[in-house]
Amino acid sequence: MAMFARTIRSSLLETRATLPPTFLLPFRARITTVSHTLETGNVPEPLIQSGQHISKDLKSKIQAAKDARASASSTLSTSESSTQSRTDETPSPLTPSIKKLLPLLHSQPAHYLTLHIHGRPYLLTKGDTLRLPFCMPNVQPGDVLRLNRATHIGSRDYTLKAPEPVKGTLDAPKRSFYLDERLFVCRATVIGVESEPMRIKEKTKRRQRHIRRVKSKHRYTILKISDMEVKSLEEYQSELERDEERIF
Repeated sequence: MAMFARTIRSSLLETRATLPPTFLLPFRARITTVSHTLETGNVPEPLIQSGQHISKDLKSKIQAAKDARASASSTLSTSESSTQSRTDETPSPLTPSIKKLLPLLHSQPAHYLTLHIHGRPYLLTKGDTLRLPFCMPNVQPGDVLRLNRATHIGSRDYTLKAPEPVKGTLDAPKRSFYLDERLFVCRATVIGVESEPMRIKEKTKRRQRHIRRVKSKHRYTILKISDMEVKSLEEYQSELERDEERIF
């Protein structure tokens, strides 16, 4: 028995001596997380293109995965195009509120409109003179402009207004709603352009003797509301019918 234990001990010492020293062993084991199974998403592209060693079932699975990916990309592109659509919208033309309020508005004269010019709201009536806080491009004195973006049409007792704007988010832009331009007629005549007196502002920097003088002389466009009219319900319905005939 003692001799048998001695032989086991000597065999263990011999096997320990045959192992390489620790400094020759690799410092870090090479571990891969890539699956080498022949699943649909793990088949390498050269193997797919070669067409060898692929069963018919695997080919059908690969084609179905490609079709699903293409359909998902097409739906994503359509959703992106819809989010990038126009932010200015007009609600449905003939609503019960318009049928009820438009005859009452038409019967009361001295109307006012809340018009939007370059995104800025202005409360105007017929004969008002409007000085825009900017110089409107591509207009000349004497030009007649049709103002067609209004959010309120009102008289002394009644007001017809567009839906409230929807605040924008990261996914969808802000949506602004305006009344149908066929409900009213508003024209403005460009009277001219005014310019403010020359302003000189001195700009300096700390611990420097240089003084820079900046000159500014802003120009403003002057408009006069020459025509403002709210149409009757019969006129509005005839306009809608005429537009439908043009479409069809």
